[in-house]
Amino acid sequence: MANEKASPWGALNHSTFRWLWLASIASNIGTWMHEVGAGWLMTGLSSNPMHVALVQVAGSAPMFLLALPAGAMADIVDKRRYLLGVQLWMAAVATLLAVLTLLGLTTVWLLLGMTLAMGVGTALMMPAWSALTPELVSKRDLPSAIALSSLGINVARALGPAIAGVLVSLSGPWATFALNALSFFAVMVVLLTWKRERQVATFPAERLLGAMRAGWRYSRASKPLQAVLVRAAAFFVGASAGMSLLPLIVRGELNGSASDFGLLLGSVGIGAVLGAMLLPKLRERISPNKLVALASALYALVLLALAWVREFAVLLPVMLLSGAAWIAVLSSLQISAQTSVPDWVRARALSVYILVFFGSMAAGGALWGYVASQATISLALVAAAGCLVLGLLLTLHFPLPVTESEDLAPSLHWPAPILADEADLERGPVMVTLQYDIAPEHASEFRQAMTEVARMRRRNGAFSWGLVQNSENPRHWQEFFFDESWLEHLRHHGRVTRAEQRIEAAARHFQNPDVPVHIEHFLMPAKDVPHATP
Repeated sequence: MANEKASPWGALNHSTFRWLWLASIASNIGTWMHEVGAGWLMTGLSSNPMHVALVQVAGSAPMFLLALPAGAMADIVDKRRYLLGVQLWMAAVATLLAVLTLLGLTTVWLLLGMTLAMGVGTALMMPAWSALTPELVSKRDLPSAIALSSLGINVARALGPAIAGVLVSLSGPWATFALNALSFFAVMVVLLTWKRERQVATFPAERLLGAMRAGWRYSRASKPLQAVLVRAAAFFVGASAGMSLLPLIVRGELNGSASDFGLLLGSVGIGAVLGAMLLPKLRERISPNKLVALASALYALVLLALAWVREFAVLLPVMLLSGAAWIAVLSSLQISAQTSVPDWVRARALSVYILVFFGSMAAGGALWGYVASQATISLALVAAAGCLVLGLLLTLHFPLPVTESEDLAPSLHWPAPILADEADLERGPVMVTLQYDIAPEHASEFRQAMTEVARMRRRNGAFSWGLVQNSENPRHWQEFFFDESWLEHLRHHGRVTRAEQRIEAAARHFQNPDVPVHIEHFLMPAKDVPHATP
């Protein structure tokens, strides 16, 4: 299997992924139709530009507020049931909006409230949906699955607005909301028929706030994930100018129609399709870092073409290239984000990635829109291209991680901690100490190795860490770290991966071989234990 060449369609051999992929395309088409219908309905309810702009704000604002809690929820509950509940919520909201609009009862603030409710559903869904992919396909087919998912989004983006335009003209906006509601049921049917393998829980489920804290600690201490986040921000801030300013180019400088805009969006989708087909062959020849660098440079050239080319026939192949470059970067970043984190924190880590993606797109769109309004569209696009190239150069020292799946499997090599008496699992905090015997000539190398150990402890749950040296005997070093409770420390045991086992081994390489590392656990006194009096 390892010698077989990965196919761009390999993920479709996995039946559950195949049906979910098809259902998600239908759902994404419905979502794009819904957005067009909501925007058109608002223009009929109010001529105030602020109200029209608030439709987009209401749809995207929940992502910034709920992405992290949603990622934590997706990691601590059954993803299948969780997604079923979210899909049912979104179907109910879309159905209610369709009925109210058909009856002529929709108002400006009611539409904004319903749009906000749909945005809540999207924010709750995305981390769990992204984290689901590795469960549905093999590691060899994961790049194919991510590329196909991105491809489906681009296909939906090309088809959804076009279908919505026809429906709105024939029946009114209510029809787009009704079809969007039906599209969610397609996803629910596939989720209901999926026989997900249930894992037996060793410990009680994490609590939401604790899970969020653990996910945040992991993100702060994981250098591979941070590299993905930095590369994502560097690309999307600059690249956001292309799609955000394209409508202004078509309408204001090409004097084009809605159908012209649709054709350009269709070219983006076709480019994404072709890009997805070429990606497996490209990945066999060049590394992910080079692929992202080349695709980023290509997208910078696309922005320069958008800045100066005003021939519609020439812009069609330009947008074709933009779709190919976009999906190359997006899928490479998503693959790196998916494969650089272990299972226990995947949805939480991806929620941070999603937050960076949406934040970069929103900030970039606002920035380049402001520059275009104060100067010209061409200047804004040239500046965005320069920003993209500058970001690429500045992030070359943040290589994308290349992590094998077995490295992220739990090592389970820590010895089980011993309790003299039965203790409350929630009792804490817990202080763990490790005593080392290090020859003075290796002290500097040992301290350097322990910096990686510190990151490992923190990303797996420790909220504090330190390393001290004995004042009487310089050979004796003591590492200490704190977990929130005894239960969290037990979870910490199960989170250590095989890759992290090698990090520990690198530090213990300097330990005196004749002296074992001495490990102790300390608990805060229980509340019912009386304090000693002086």
